[in-house]
Amino acid sequence: MTGVISEQIDGVLRLQLNEPETMNALSAGISDGLAGAARSFTTNPDLRCLLITGSGRAFCAGGDISGMDVRPAAEMLAHMEEFHLWVRLLLAAQKPIVMAVNGAAVGAGFALAMMGDVVLASPEAVFRCAFVGIGAAPDLGLARTLPRAIGYQRASDILLTNRVVRAEEALQIGMVSRVVAAEALQEKALNTARQLAAGPTRALSLAKTMMRAGQEGSLDSFLAHEAQAQAIAFTTQDFVEGVAAFRERRAPAFRGF
Repeated sequence: MTGVISEQIDGVLRLQLNEPETMNALSAGISDGLAGAARSFTTNPDLRCLLITGSGRAFCAGGDISGMDVRPAAEMLAHMEEFHLWVRLLLAAQKPIVMAVNGAAVGAGFALAMMGDVVLASPEAVFRCAFVGIGAAPDLGLARTLPRAIGYQRASDILLTNRVVRAEEALQIGMVSRVVAAEALQEKALNTARQLAAGPTRALSLAKTMMRAGQEGSLDSFLAHEAQAQAIAFTTQDFVEGVAAFRERRAPAFRGF
């Protein structure tokens, strides 16, 4: 099975994460598919809008827990830089990105959803940080994108308490752009992406540039801090406990180190 299904429609690059048996967890196949698509999207002038959604009942259920084990900091830094190759492309993209969140967006899936300029969600969509639930640090830009979308206090509540945010609350606090009936989500998302692809590409790029200019901080500096944080988190005993508890389907007993 292909990790990511890709098709071009009227200037839109539509990606569908396609490992529904794992709820589209961020496997190597999906990550590679996103990396290749990010390169194509940012370099091909015929691609004027990116649309990302998921197969089955989830958008993306987060990182692939089967591959999560304690790693030396240097190894984790290299691993994070592989992710950051495509994360940087999407977060710095000059062209519009639409997300169609069809179900659970957890951990890395939550971070991916927040990379969108327009985020459409079905009523079944749920968002959860999940990183702190296994003793890891938020990554893939989430600690940057979420506070910018909804403010520090709300983002802090969501990231630190690991609580679930359902679609209607996500709409109320500005985390998503619109909530769309499940049966209409894909059509609405594609129509929105087509509208953006048919729009004034340069003007849209300038609008994104100006919005970014109004926010403080360097993306590269932030991603370097993020990589360091995750490299540290993956060496902790709490991370070992968090992953073990997840695999054993029990509550973790974190000890603070």
